[in-house]
Amino acid sequence: MSSRKRCLPGDNGNGEQVGPLPACKQVRAPSNGHVAALILARGGSKGIPLKNIKMLAGVPLLGWVVRSALDSEMFESVWVSTDHDEIEKVAKSWGAKVHRRSPEVSRDASTSLETIQEFVRLNQEIDVICNIQATSPCLHPFHLQKALKKITEEGFDSVFSVVRRHHFRWQEVKDRSGEMTKPLNLDPANRPRRQDWDGELCENGSFYFTKRDQVKAGMLQVGGKVAYYEMLPEYSVDIDVDIDWPVAEQRVRRYGYFGRAMPEVVHLMFCNVSGCLTDGRIFLSVSGEEMVSVNTRDTEGIRMLQREDIEVVLLTSDLDPVTKSLEDKLAKRTGCRVIQVGEEPLDVLNPIVEQKKLEWKDVAYMGSEKQDVNCLNLAGLSAVPKDAPVAMTAAKYICHSFGGMGAMREFAEHILLQKEKAKAKMDQDRIDRCNF
Repeated sequence: MSSRKRCLPGDNGNGEQVGPLPACKQVRAPSNGHVAALILARGGSKGIPLKNIKMLAGVPLLGWVVRSALDSEMFESVWVSTDHDEIEKVAKSWGAKVHRRSPEVSRDASTSLETIQEFVRLNQEIDVICNIQATSPCLHPFHLQKALKKITEEGFDSVFSVVRRHHFRWQEVKDRSGEMTKPLNLDPANRPRRQDWDGELCENGSFYFTKRDQVKAGMLQVGGKVAYYEMLPEYSVDIDVDIDWPVAEQRVRRYGYFGRAMPEVVHLMFCNVSGCLTDGRIFLSVSGEEMVSVNTRDTEGIRMLQREDIEVVLLTSDLDPVTKSLEDKLAKRTGCRVIQVGEEPLDVLNPIVEQKKLEWKDVAYMGSEKQDVNCLNLAGLSAVPKDAPVAMTAAKYICHSFGGMGAMREFAEHILLQKEKAKAKMDQDRIDRCNF
């Protein structure tokens, strides 16, 4: 969920929605033939309308898997198959090619196999196809890399993803039939502890690699010499099942793939008061005193950043000025410096960034208006509230909350999450894997 600075297909590691990017160069061994990724994304989802481009953790659902496919560098081409104009637009902005499926394979009753067979007929050069589910946002490039090697190096014809489950299964019986249920995979008299039982492998639907001849023979998911690739449970998030979007979002924030680059760690944040820290309204009393409403969740978000030694500077605009007494009250309540900027905030903010010997990649910016666009583009992390359509295309993160109603707190949590991810990545890089 950015005129956007995105030179790599995985953006800059922030996990934010980003805009158009140039075609991505793919690096693959030519002896493998043409390996293509295909993501099926029909527009007629019955459960969640346009689910495939619904924002998840600041990124369209579709964007998570397109980014992983591109960054795996295992595919000659990455495609999205759709029948919907908006999905096509999002797919192209993330660097994918688009297969505009025919009406014959766009019906509610159409199967995935029919769509993939049509795609293969139209693209005769493809030797291996990987059907990636758009609803698997925790897919990482290394999953695809390791699975494809089972075809290219180990000689399998089909490879699909599985997850290990430790569920005891019982036979289903009809209600009020009087029939007794029976265990399917355990002996109740010798019920094993979890640590003593390997569990069972279940398809998780993340991806299916198949050679072209298997698709033509009608064996989409498995066929010929079959292998599986096991994914850890934390990466097995399927939005088709887990329709509780906030729960899925928390999982993705922790286990999703945010791109090749190190997640940005910021040391300074600029936040516009009007439209971000407040809802943009100024209340006038009978005596002429000006007042604004500030959400305590947002002020706590500011304190969260300050506790992590991230300086927060609040911005007011001379286009919509507030009184000096109101600025003083905001400064006292939040512990932040409050400065006034003009029509181009960069004129005031660039000297501050330089004075602190920082670069804009070290800065977070939250705005909501047209004059914020340049800063939103430059900042390492940038965000807009949900109700900021003018600046939305420039932001790298789009909040679920409205301005003055928790957007600042949400962005603060996102900033701190990136800091945690960067620390975890540095810890992983220090591991001497040769001496385990």
